[in-house]
Amino acid sequence: MTHKTKGIVLRTIKYGETSVVATILTEVFGVQTYLVNGVRKSQKKDSKAIMLQPAAILDLDVYHNELKSLQRIKSCSWVKLYTHVLSDVVKNSIATFMVELIYKSLKQPESNPDLFYFCEDAFLNLDASEINVAANFPLYFSLQLPYFLGFKIEPIKNNPISTQDIYLDLQEGYFTDHKPFHNHFIQGELALITAELLKVMHPSELNQIRLNKETRRLLLTAFQQYFGLHVQDFGQMKTLKIMQDVLG
Repeated sequence: MTHKTKGIVLRTIKYGETSVVATILTEVFGVQTYLVNGVRKSQKKDSKAIMLQPAAILDLDVYHNELKSLQRIKSCSWVKLYTHVLSDVVKNSIATFMVELIYKSLKQPESNPDLFYFCEDAFLNLDASEINVAANFPLYFSLQLPYFLGFKIEPIKNNPISTQDIYLDLQEGYFTDHKPFHNHFIQGELALITAELLKVMHPSELNQIRLNKETRRLLLTAFQQYFGLHVQDFGQMKTLKIMQDVLG
């Protein structure tokens, strides 16, 4: 029996002479792994090998057996062809970072349609974004993704905290005016900028937040630490430095 679902490709590795194993975040089944036979021998523009690029959004017709860890794809087609994400160096580096962040955060094949819709919308907004929005996109995505994974950072409530006294406790996931009794925190301007980023409701609002590359670097390093504290065996992001070098 086959099932129809949309999917976002997270990872593709070669398998044998002509096949690949693709990890895909699906709308219906959550993250799944698919064996796709014979795709690397085809040179056609509509071949599955071309479609199975990280960040590609696809319509899938899949075989699904809950007793198996490796599923199969019957057919696939583009949901939408990107204008920039797969070809523009800057946006592709950001998309690759987002893909790795999703991949490293999802440990179980649990259905989470809201997570899928958020990720789909994020990639499409990245594709359509202006350069000043794209530069802040990794920060926005890193802060929004935990909402769908169960460890969101609690925004500042009604009582404002002064710049000098603000701390973001990365271990507990909240802002405070007291220095935490551990080293997993950021403070001052970095914490305040994070609080402002958490107020962003749509990526287009990111053009109102002006940051230099060093501030972005420090924030992304802190956000990676946050994921490491809340996701088991998260490890280090391989794409982070590459993206930062591309963004300059």
